[in-house]
Amino acid sequence: MAKKPKKKVFNSSTEVRAIARERLGAVKPGIVIVPKSERKPKYPPKPTIEE
Repeated sequence: MAKKPKKKVFNSSTEVRAIARERLGAVKPGIVIVPKSERKPKYPPKPTIEE
């Protein structure tokens, strides 16, 4: 037997957020994401053995 789909419960907080999204449109990011090529490396480069 297949299960019955669960009845959707009204959630006011998600509805308020949806309405706000309609009014504002896309929200600007809080932190600007810098591309990986422009970031400083997390770890120093490994020393290479040159003879």
